[in-house]
Amino acid sequence: MTAIVVLLELEPATEVVDADVGETDIGARVRAVHAAAADAEAPGAPLPRTLCGLDTDELEPEAYVPAGPGAPWYPPEYRSRHCLDCEEALRGA
Repeated sequence: MTAIVVLLELEPATEVVDADVGETDIGARVRAVHAAAADAEAPGAPLPRTLCGLDTDELEPEAYVPAGPGAPWYPPEYRSRHCLDCEEALRGA
């Protein structure tokens, strides 16, 4: 496998209200980072399943690209949330 697409599995959106400022922030937290093989017929799109078997339709694409050889396949800020099953599949590829 040569190209992968990085995908985010998100927690359900949460609403945070800042009463002092009167603002509402609605956002979703990253639960896990997954990898899927890139679709050769649709550049930038993943195949239907991640390397660990999840449906990619329910995941959010992440524009991260490794900086170079030896760089992690996932964004460094999500180091503690990357999927170990996806990582194992990548190592075996």
